[in-house]
Amino acid sequence: MKKWGSVIVSAMLTLSLAVAGCANQGSSTGGAEAGEILVGVILPVTGNNATDGKDMQNAIEMAVKKINDSGGVIGKKLKIEVADDGCDPQMATTAANKLVSQNVVAVVGGYCSGATLPSSGVFKNANIPMIVPAANSAKLPTQGHDTLFLINGLTPDQAQTAADYMAANQAKKVVLIHDNSAYAKDLADFAKASVEKSGGTVIAYEAINPEEKDFSALVTKVKGLQPDATYFTGYYAAGGLMVKQFKQKGVSGLFLVGDGSFSEDVIKIAGADNAEGLLITATPTAEFIEGAEAFTSTYKQTYNNLAPGPFSALSYNAVNLLADAIGRANSTDRDAIKKAIKETKDFKALGQTISFNAQNTLDTSNFAVLKVTGGKFTLAK
Repeated sequence: MKKWGSVIVSAMLTLSLAVAGCANQGSSTGGAEAGEILVGVILPVTGNNATDGKDMQNAIEMAVKKINDSGGVIGKKLKIEVADDGCDPQMATTAANKLVSQNVVAVVGGYCSGATLPSSGVFKNANIPMIVPAANSAKLPTQGHDTLFLINGLTPDQAQTAADYMAANQAKKVVLIHDNSAYAKDLADFAKASVEKSGGTVIAYEAINPEEKDFSALVTKVKGLQPDATYFTGYYAAGGLMVKQFKQKGVSGLFLVGDGSFSEDVIKIAGADNAEGLLITATPTAEFIEGAEAFTSTYKQTYNNLAPGPFSALSYNAVNLLADAIGRANSTDRDAIKKAIKETKDFKALGQTISFNAQNTLDTSNFAVLKVTGGKFTLAK
């Protein structure tokens, strides 16, 4: 009996592993009801970056509602399951595994690159396609995940946009500051190379703790260097405080931030007067996108006159791209969806036409320089 008991236990273990493997590689709609397609959404809905995370979730829900109201995809309605990554690598891994266990057919999301790097690996191991509308570290495509698709420009493109603007405005002496996150460090590194290539000089390259509230030592140091421009590549919680303290201490030169600080919150934290003239390298918001008027109007009507934020249009595009791919695949099979996304050619979306290169990234940059004027974001000239 002991012998047969061991055989039975061994057989049951083998069967459970086989079932788990099928769940990872399969095509069912998992936790969705019959007639539904379950899509995972991974975003920071708590923590310092929750404002942008909620904005992205709003846009995703708008896209899903419009698609479902129009009959859905391949005769089924989309259903989303949201998991909070908190912009934290460990939380992101847990959130990704949660979505895998729910057997989603695909995932939309990814705001912080530091969180998207590990979560994209989890989805790769489960063969789940992931469309990323915000995170844009150049390290993401170098992982070689055939399940990962990026519809935002990458950090080298953003860095070059910043360097070109500084060069055009005679900003030769540049200070770079990052917060040691994967995205911010990546952007700062590329910015250094781009500034030097454009004939400028990086006179200081600094790292901060994003949880700090008092940057007085850094501000004093930078003020003594008399820079022509300072470029902060981290997120808006620290960015807003830094903008405020630099302005109050009278540090010379332009002040630029990357798209991690592209949020209404950066103005609120800094204060409208201190934020006046702040420059942002980012993908333009919906209000600057020709043809996005209806989207902007619907967003405001749906969310108490709140304006769509930095990554709302891209998040909306990600869901529509996924729906289009599922329709072309005529299937919820993950391999079929992955193949259809990869084969996307000239997909017309808000503010962009999407085609993927060999690395599953965009062929052309979508970055611009914005400027805070009168407490609002405008296109910089």
